[in-house]
Amino acid sequence: MRILVAEDDSRLLMQLDSLFQQQGFSIDLADDGEKALFQLKEVNYDLAVIDIGLPKLDGFDVIRQARSSDVSTPVLILTARDRWQEKVEGLDAGADDYLTKPFHNEELLARVKALIRRASGQASSTIEFGPVVLDMQAKEIRVNARALDLTAYEYKVMEYLMLHPQKVISKTELTEHIYDQDFDLDSNVIEVFVGRLRRKLDPEGTLKPIETLRGRGYRISRELAQDASGS
Repeated sequence: MRILVAEDDSRLLMQLDSLFQQQGFSIDLADDGEKALFQLKEVNYDLAVIDIGLPKLDGFDVIRQARSSDVSTPVLILTARDRWQEKVEGLDAGADDYLTKPFHNEELLARVKALIRRASGQASSTIEFGPVVLDMQAKEIRVNARALDLTAYEYKVMEYLMLHPQKVISKTELTEHIYDQDFDLDSNVIEVFVGRLRRKLDPEGTLKPIETLRGRGYRISRELAQDASGS
């Protein structure tokens, strides 16, 4: 998952960068509202965490202008203001949730993960596609109740595919969502990850969990997607 974090407090910005990277997210950073708005318009993020008190363009205006430009990225606002009117203003501007500073990292992560699940149409942190189970809390993929030994990037690829089961995902989109902004984007690496996933998920060649649509990208097989459930 790829997240934009917009915060003008440099210490907090670095803390959030470290926190989200430890959780396996790819992170882009902005320290003012103009940068945040530009990045929101340019990149299809899975989530944006936006501080209300940004310089140049405050968080309310960033969200309003992003929404007016048809940016549908889920937004969590951070605010040091405890007045209920300002929380309401943020939600009315188009934010999906809010958190008041200071906050506990555990609550921030819980809200972020919940927003991402909600945006993908999933209410649970566990998704089952037949014998294949995605456990986002444990960062684990299981097949027939057996946990697979996956690298971090293999997990990210499979997680993204399972969160978007009806969608054909291009190599470019996968690359943008699993790598950080400054990574040398090489979509051929995605082919390697998908090949490894197929071998680990389906060593007998009977499940065929990932389809390739030539010239378009990848998706979870329709047979598996039909068996999807959350728990």
